Amino acid sequence: MTQTQQPPYASTNPATGEVTDRFDFATDDAVESALAAGASAFATWREKPIEERAALAKKVGDLFAERSDELARLAVEEMGKPLSEAEEEVEFCQAIFGYYAEHGPALAADQPITSFEGDTAMVQKRPIGLLLGVMPWNFPYYQVARFAAPNLVVGNTMLLKHAESVPRCAQAIQQIFDDAGVPSGVYQNVFATFAQIETVIADPRVQGVSLTGSERAGSRIAELAGRNLKKCVLELGGSDPYVILDTDDVAAAAKQAWETRLYNTGQACNSNKRMIVMDDVYEPFVDELVGLARSLAPDAYSPLSSQTALDRLKEVVDDAVAKGAELRAGGEVGDGSGAFYSPAVLTGVTPEMRAYREELFGPVAVVYKVSSDDEALELANDSDYGLGGAVFSSDPERAARVASRLDVGMANVNTPAGEGAEIPFGGVKRSGFGRELGPLGMDEFVNKRLYYVKD
Repeated sequence: MTQTQQPPYASTNPATGEVTDRFDFATDDAVESALAAGASAFATWREKPIEERAALAKKVGDLFAERSDELARLAVEEMGKPLSEAEEEVEFCQAIFGYYAEHGPALAADQPITSFEGDTAMVQKRPIGLLLGVMPWNFPYYQVARFAAPNLVVGNTMLLKHAESVPRCAQAIQQIFDDAGVPSGVYQNVFATFAQIETVIADPRVQGVSLTGSERAGSRIAELAGRNLKKCVLELGGSDPYVILDTDDVAAAAKQAWETRLYNTGQACNSNKRMIVMDDVYEPFVDELVGLARSLAPDAYSPLSSQTALDRLKEVVDDAVAKGAELRAGGEVGDGSGAFYSPAVLTGVTPEMRAYREELFGPVAVVYKVSSDDEALELANDSDYGLGGAVFSSDPERAARVASRLDVGMANVNTPAGEGAEIPFGGVKRSGFGRELGPLGMDEFVNKRLYYVKD
């Protein structure tokens, strides 16, 4: 992660390009103080009854809800999220903290093992210590919540290094933890540099690291964690297949696919980045997408998170078009200093194009045509990524047969994605490893200790 120059923590409105606030990097002394505080807090936090930790988690969730308007506005200003979606994200945070507050004690309870010797045996889930979370900008609250909530309840302490582009969101989260009465040192936001993060991972007081971000960042974090023998959880990119085998209503299917692709302005890891459509409905499906794209007024869509994000997306789309793909609609860069890119429909993508392999992190619907279930499955699995995938058919059994063979961490039938605080999230292949949310999210950073008593 070391590089010659790192962008500062700066709050930049992507709709205008205006920098509204800047924040200094943490000093090395401040990072050391945070490490010491986190390690010290663990010694007492782990000893509190889990019910007491769960009650504080509920308070954190309730404060997310109480401050929904303020938090949503910050997300709009710092990364361009549509307001209604920002409000939904904050509500989801309350649900996540509420889930672990209610179910965490049972999820962390001792699990008896039948001993053939008649002795007492069980698996105990115990906290492991101070953790590092490295979080992205695209869901500035939700990503933090799914890392922090289970670890707060199970008894770990946390350092949080947020994305450089959402510092005010990061500060707002810290304020919520403080105001909820979470003890000092249990959760700490640190405006750390890349070099400091390397130092933190190597520090013996840190027992694990969780990152949501790019492949590049994930590879570096995994390398550092492995070198220092630290557990890590990685949720990286995705290029999720969205397979339509048949449909009784092409317009409705296209509308659902389009709205799914445009959620968070197309900047979601598990977005339907590859729409794979059976040949008998392909043309009308694409026509519907094109109509939806062309019906959008310039002020009807939100900016991408930054000019850099726009430039990266445009570069991959332009490469595809230069090599023969067809841009059916959209793909226009807005006037002015905002990071606006009109939602697009791209067809004719082939393996020699970057768009075939790379993740398009923005509002671009890439549509492929296939002529059989086997061809659809082969194309769906022809990816370095393996986050999620969805298969649609009026015959649920047909959809299930294809979905059951997807090489992904989350397979869905007749829905874009199963979502909820209780639903585990994570992938395989270059989409990372480990799981967050649900009962599995409680198991990642715990000591699954065998406890055996000879009767």
